[in-house]
Amino acid sequence: MYSVIVVPPTCGSADGQVRIAAGERLTFGRAGTDGGLVIAHEGVPRVAGEITAHRSFWLLSNLSEDQTYVVENPEGAGEHLKIAPGRTEAPVPFEFSRVVLPAAGDLLSFDVWAPRHAFRSADRRGLPGAATAPAFALDRTSRYFAVLAALCEPRLRGEPHASLPAVEQLVERLRPVWPAVSRSSVYWNIDYLALKLRLRPGPGTAEPGLRVNGKKDSLVSLALRFDLVREDDLGVLTAAPREVAG
Repeated sequence: MYSVIVVPPTCGSADGQVRIAAGERLTFGRAGTDGGLVIAHEGVPRVAGEITAHRSFWLLSNLSEDQTYVVENPEGAGEHLKIAPGRTEAPVPFEFSRVVLPAAGDLLSFDVWAPRHAFRSADRRGLPGAATAPAFALDRTSRYFAVLAALCEPRLRGEPHASLPAVEQLVERLRPVWPAVSRSSVYWNIDYLALKLRLRPGPGTAEPGLRVNGKKDSLVSLALRFDLVREDDLGVLTAAPREVAG
């Protein structure tokens, strides 16, 4: 059974996809050696790299002399791996991946899918003993969660390097579900999230004169890294006519 699907840069249909089974290898580069994937660009080495399929993941070898390759997770809001020149058989865990090759001023890419990812049940209620305390206790019906979702929205919508919204933009985005929202209330909720997620000390423990910068960036980075906000959660921003809870 095929475990990895490689989608060439100009592939417009399923007929152009390359399917490889566990243990099989596929080279890629300008020369298309041994029936490999051809990437026709003068900035791509003749033999640029190699993909090896496994059951639920794949390995990437960077066979270039001086170019780092990047493997992006299109669903990961900026999540990526860097594969250094000469690195062989680096494991790639993403189910959907985009391999980005720098080539003489251009950035070329092709996709790799690993659709055989499997998951076991996470239900552990049958085990004896006390339950594990949650890592992050967030109330998804609260206003602070709506603020967090609005902060994360641009990067969850497929723009991993998008600028974070300004407070004025957050106010406008939140108004349909929170008619009384204001700049001060958004600032308050951002500060509350920073405390709740332990990104800054409490007011009684902060050192005098200590300034906390980049709270929005820190919140979004933490939320996306640990899946505290997913694309499905963006529904809290369109929950009208019912307001989110206070």
